[in-house]
Amino acid sequence: MRAKPARVAILISGTGSNMDAILRARDGINADFVGVISSKPGVEGLHKAEAHGVPTAVIDASAFAVRRDFDDAVADQLEAWGAELIVLAGFMRILGADFVRRFENRVINVHPSLLPLYRGGTAVEDALADGAKETGCTIHVVVEDVDAGPVIIQRPVPIEAGDTRDTLHRRIQAVEHELYPEAVQRICAGEIHLDSLGDDQPGVTALAGTPSG
Repeated sequence: MRAKPARVAILISGTGSNMDAILRARDGINADFVGVISSKPGVEGLHKAEAHGVPTAVIDASAFAVRRDFDDAVADQLEAWGAELIVLAGFMRILGADFVRRFENRVINVHPSLLPLYRGGTAVEDALADGAKETGCTIHVVVEDVDAGPVIIQRPVPIEAGDTRDTLHRRIQAVEHELYPEAVQRICAGEIHLDSLGDDQPGVTALAGTPSG
């Protein structure tokens, strides 16, 4: 059990619904939420973070001609806050290899599928196009390849007859709002060690949650 609270920062780009779910669960998480960074100004998630009393910063991605300069600005702010765990919650930017190496095994993300299935930005549409019976959501470690990092925890979501992208995405998101706080809680409690996860680790499958109803 980790004695000292982890210093956690959250990165967003929009409404911040997953961020809000995590912050609503903060009383059960052994963490200090040191700040929220948005890649866009004026988004709803910034107001939610402020309502939770968490410091915010806007680093407008559109103001940077070079991606690495944006990544460096985000990284500098995270280091100024002393962030130990970085949570991507609807952060609509792909972070470069230098950023990932700078914060190796300290960045996590949520993805709307049971990875390694349906990587990329059209995961919900791809599951529907495949005629899959279920999809789900995955919390994973961020690595240099997109959606390719070790699985932390994942949970299936059934695909129902007549599902559209919107109806399926809403059900996946409802599960995300339960699973992401759980993952952050378990990491901050010292139950899950990001630097020891891997495809051959025996305990990874056991971390999966129960199916959503």
